[in-house]
Amino acid sequence: MTARQAPDRNIAMELVRVTEAGAMAAARWIGRGEKESADQAAVDAMRFVLDSVAMRGVVVIGEGEKDEAPMLYNGEEVGSGEGAEVDVAVDPLEGTRLTALGQPGAIAVIAVAERGTMLFPGTAFYMEKIAVGPRAVDAIDITKTPTENVARVAEALGKTTREVDVVVLERDRHIELIAELRAAGARVKLIRDGDVAPAIAVAQPDTGVDVLYGIGGTPEGIISAAALKCVGGGIQGRLWPRDEEERKQLVAQGFDPDRVLYTNDLVRGEDVFVAATGVTNGPLLSGVRYVPGGAVTDSIVMRSRSGTVRRISAQQSIEKLSALTGFEYR
Repeated sequence: MTARQAPDRNIAMELVRVTEAGAMAAARWIGRGEKESADQAAVDAMRFVLDSVAMRGVVVIGEGEKDEAPMLYNGEEVGSGEGAEVDVAVDPLEGTRLTALGQPGAIAVIAVAERGTMLFPGTAFYMEKIAVGPRAVDAIDITKTPTENVARVAEALGKTTREVDVVVLERDRHIELIAELRAAGARVKLIRDGDVAPAIAVAQPDTGVDVLYGIGGTPEGIISAAALKCVGGGIQGRLWPRDEEERKQLVAQGFDPDRVLYTNDLVRGEDVFVAATGVTNGPLLSGVRYVPGGAVTDSIVMRSRSGTVRRISAQQSIEKLSALTGFEYR
């Protein structure tokens, strides 16, 4: 960037402090059946740490509109007020139900890019999407059938179709998709919630995920695009209005529900940073693990400009963190 200050590379390490705080705050609610309490704990902890990050951020993807979310709402200003002007996409707890039920795959995640470069999806709650790693980016085409996409991904990865692993949200709307993927030979791995983690996993080795497929949240699609932009993977999506009224609203807002949106349509920025920390164990990240006197967190930090991916295992002192922040972490 020339006219504006770009996000500094050091911001990556600041962002992981944000997701670590959110993950640890949410982890104390694992298996307790209270997803709202887990989500609120993550929001509060992340918001507290965000105030210390050297940036002038505006939440583009957050917990909803201001009247619906007391903190980390769309349009909220975050950061210390110094540093670069940035867009912020945040999911304090992706997988609230997973956390409440003690199931795998919950993470705390945040993405940052230059101001004005993240798509604001308006009322588009859902998006049809397909995400893959760098070797299969040029193979996928969301306008083609699942059968064709499985065959094309298999060829790009040097596999048979029976070796292609596809993650799909377990939803009634995916019954036909799942049946076709299986008929095409793919191994379908169903998840209950949280498609950001598997979207990142498609671009990471040894995760057992080759493709993310199906209809999920639009905000999650934008966060996934930010992450895949960092690691060279790619995503294609189309806004998926739930009914004719929502379609009309999207058209009135200037969106074309039939248009294919690519990674750079969702996040145009070249200085993109993403951090995520595991809450419960999953294919991408291990969950918060308690040890005598503290906890161990597992995080991933990505930067688009350099393509750097860092894995960070951190030993956390719960006593010191609680004294410092006033939050409970166990």
